Amino acid sequence: MVVGDVTTGTEVLIIGAGPGGYVAAIRAGQLDLDVTLVEKEAYGGTCLNHGCIPSKALISATDVAHEASAAEEMGIHADPAVDLAGMVSWKDDVVDQLTGGVEKLCKANGVNLVEGRAEFAGENTVRVAHDGEGQGSETIEFEHAIVATGSRPVEIPNFEFDGEHVISSREALALDAVPESLVVVGAGYIGMELSTVFAKLGADVTVVEMLDSVLPAYEEDVARVVKSRAEELGIDFHFGEGASEWEESGDGITVKTENDEGEVSEFGAEKALVAVGREPVTDTLDLDAVGLDPSNGGFLETDDRARTDIESIFAVGDVAGEPMLAHKGMKEGEVAAEVIAGEPSALDYQTVPAAVFTDPEIGTVGMTESEAEEAGFSPVVGEMPMQASGRALTLGETDGFVRVVADDDAGFVLGAQIVAPEASEMIAEFGLAIEMGATLEDIAATIHTHPTLGETVKEAVENAHGRAIHTLNR
Repeated sequence: MVVGDVTTGTEVLIIGAGPGGYVAAIRAGQLDLDVTLVEKEAYGGTCLNHGCIPSKALISATDVAHEASAAEEMGIHADPAVDLAGMVSWKDDVVDQLTGGVEKLCKANGVNLVEGRAEFAGENTVRVAHDGEGQGSETIEFEHAIVATGSRPVEIPNFEFDGEHVISSREALALDAVPESLVVVGAGYIGMELSTVFAKLGADVTVVEMLDSVLPAYEEDVARVVKSRAEELGIDFHFGEGASEWEESGDGITVKTENDEGEVSEFGAEKALVAVGREPVTDTLDLDAVGLDPSNGGFLETDDRARTDIESIFAVGDVAGEPMLAHKGMKEGEVAAEVIAGEPSALDYQTVPAAVFTDPEIGTVGMTESEAEEAGFSPVVGEMPMQASGRALTLGETDGFVRVVADDDAGFVLGAQIVAPEASEMIAEFGLAIEMGATLEDIAATIHTHPTLGETVKEAVENAHGRAIHTLNR
């Protein structure tokens, strides 16, 4: 028996239950709007199920084993046995707890949850196809719609994902055994995070990158610290080479690369992990039905209130463009819901932080020194090396630094770059400083707990003033 098509209505229809979508749904529910959230796979989207959370869970678990095995100078001698299947099972439990929590929060805030794949059928309607034999479809009429369909890994020519020989980050996070060898295509943040994980687990990792360095979105001295640590872990880098093709070879594969001069290199491995970026998922929505035209990259352009060119349709998260970060999508989801409810809400992207969970971590926010100069400021810079931090020494983690960029005239904090243990946590202080218009003096006057990694923030600020105590002043 096939269930016939039914028509329902809602004030706010949200397509996609990732960070942008579920936050928009919960906020809209808090604002007493009638909300329907459609999700075709799993609540929490890629971030909770196949990206941010599972990758950080594996990074944390891997670090426990690696730190125990590399702590001889602390007087600790250990050789941990890693059960990757058990590690992945624990990771899955973490994911299930969070996704279950998202579903409960949505229901508690009055959100109507619909499972299925949605596409536009007209200016104010979508059709939702339900999975399963005989489940049929339904039509939902809406007053406002929020597109939050997220992104997917980019495939490159001749390297289509097959889940066995050529894998994406999604499959990499679900492996039940550590591959003996791995070729990673791409040295961006996903490639570097996963390269580090598998190198620590004992895999022989080779990274090939078309550009001339790791983490091209970051300053050279920041990326250099991460690259140096990766090389200490045994990761082998090959720059200026693009992956061209692969073939099965023995028990694994051979990956061929080519440089600008046409020279071909070959790398043998058990698997190839392609991590060259992500692309927005907008091709499943039938945007022509509502007259929306995505950009060449597939993104939906929005204004500072998350509105597209169609007054009743909003876009949040990865589909709305760079930076493709979960916390940016969450904020956009909040703003979209508040604008629909008539609240005076708008987006401000100057304090969107970014973090890379490599070893050591990277945290950035605001402007770099060169960006501040280009913007017309006269920047002053302060730095604190982690090797001068007492807390970093007690952790055995002394690579990296904290750097602050401020306006020399008024002292306002303009940006910061941290490469250090727990950089993803420490960057929040600088984000708050920029958001509230704080000055170097405001941070310097704040007593920071000793001994902590956080006090390196104060030392970097004092260094900008030429009065740092625990490092040489410029």
